[in-house]
Amino acid sequence: MRIAILGTRGIPNQYGGFEQFADILSQGLVKKGHEITVYCSKEHVYRESDYLGVKLIHKFDPEIAIGTVGQFIYDLLCILDARKQKFDIIYLLGYTSSSVWQKLIYKKGTIIITNMDGLEWKRSKYSSGTQKFLKYAEKLAIKYSDFLVSDSLGIQKYLLKKHQVSSIYLPYGSYVFDNWDENVLIDFKVTAYNYDILIARFEQENNIEMILKAYRASDSQRQLLLVGNYKYTAFGRNMFKQYSADVRIRFMGAIYDSVALNNLRYFSNLYFHGHSVGGTNPSLLEAMGSYSLICYHDNEFNKAIVGEDGFAFKTENKLCNIINSISKENEVNMLFNNIKKITNVYSWEKITNDYEAYFEKVLTHNGKTALKIQPQPVQIGHLQSV
Repeated sequence: MRIAILGTRGIPNQYGGFEQFADILSQGLVKKGHEITVYCSKEHVYRESDYLGVKLIHKFDPEIAIGTVGQFIYDLLCILDARKQKFDIIYLLGYTSSSVWQKLIYKKGTIIITNMDGLEWKRSKYSSGTQKFLKYAEKLAIKYSDFLVSDSLGIQKYLLKKHQVSSIYLPYGSYVFDNWDENVLIDFKVTAYNYDILIARFEQENNIEMILKAYRASDSQRQLLLVGNYKYTAFGRNMFKQYSADVRIRFMGAIYDSVALNNLRYFSNLYFHGHSVGGTNPSLLEAMGSYSLICYHDNEFNKAIVGEDGFAFKTENKLCNIINSISKENEVNMLFNNIKKITNVYSWEKITNDYEAYFEKVLTHNGKTALKIQPQPVQIGHLQSV
């Protein structure tokens, strides 16, 4: 199969969840003998045309210079290039800015699949006008896609109820991290289990301020490490200004070294996951695979993954109580239950196999298949598709 992946800033991952997903999935499919192309920003630090067998196409990306409008320009250039290629499948990761251009590649002999990501219009960083546009973009993505992917059961349920369309549930994957090395902590000036950690983009819907308020109000003598580029957003800069005076709270900036991140997760006491909008977040699965003790925002997306094998919170007081009272050494069963989930449900090997089976399945439909609800969905392992 010849498959193009659009919608990321590029690989190898230097940014976030979709980039990590594209990085690992593309490598896995190449190893299975498929020809995979990932579109990348020309601003990406890796400028080669090949990455571990994955073909890379770099396109002009003015987002840094001109803001959000640049994202639309970048997606347009990627789509214009993709429509000239003879791909069997174009896989669009997200729809925020690409959906307005999707008609350009629709009905061009290539199957269009869109990963619907989270409920983008719910993100608090967007104005009411932008939220209205995102609802419109959501409809465009559904209209001009041949198939839809939901990365969480919550998104799958939403699409069915709101738009009467079916989608396949294909979550992200992760690995089990066993190559721990306590010496890695030296560079970060922390000791094992004497710190808690949060790894996230500095956006309001990730409940970072609630976590910071709870930590500041707690009696904990541990440190809180916040990993993420807090300088990138006004919200992040404001959080630094308000909370960095607390000597327990350390703003670490972005860290992309996977070995360092996995060790920081492994040796932490609590791992905070405050994401409240979106589907299955890759960082949550990576934390589970790194023996982290998960403290998560109580919503259907996170609960579907962690369930009773973590501590859920919705309020600052509840979170403060968790910080004061929970010790990782007393919750070993939770850690190993989550490891079993990564091994049996969310392993990258399994996810890659499921994606390969799904892509091959949609190709047998000879192009266009309506997205309306089907009375007897096709089964791919334990998954459902249109």
